Amino acid sequence: MFRRRRPVFLSPLLKTPAAPHRLENVRNRRILATCLIPAFDSHSRRSGLLHYKTFNESSAMLIAPSNAVHTFFMRFPIDIAFTTRDGRIVKACAGVKPWRLAAAFGGSVVIELPAGTLSRCETRAGDLLVIVPAESSD
Repeated sequence: MFRRRRPVFLSPLLKTPAAPHRLENVRNRRILATCLIPAFDSHSRRSGLLHYKTFNESSAMLIAPSNAVHTFFMRFPIDIAFTTRDGRIVKACAGVKPWRLAAAFGGSVVIELPAGTLSRCETRAGDLLVIVPAESSD
């Protein structure tokens, strides 16, 4: 699926893409999203959230491989977390408005979240994120 080395962080989602998963912060055990939208092929990475009119509070789009995104033509602001292959956040951008660019050197996966999610979940650069099956209580 990826030409570069596959992000280990995404393994649960890649192994069972149809199963429900959640995105969780290891440091504080806060759940950032329960509806994960993968964008792993060229078409879905290019279009991203452009065709969305709203973005549900419990959703997250995971774009990989990528270390940069734009919000041109989007209709709402978003939070963005750039992670390494293992899910460590290297850069967090809160409330990115439409018509902006964001990038992170060392990023491998871009996670787009509804605006306010990073603050609400007390998530910041340096935190480790994991993807776990939704029914898991670990």
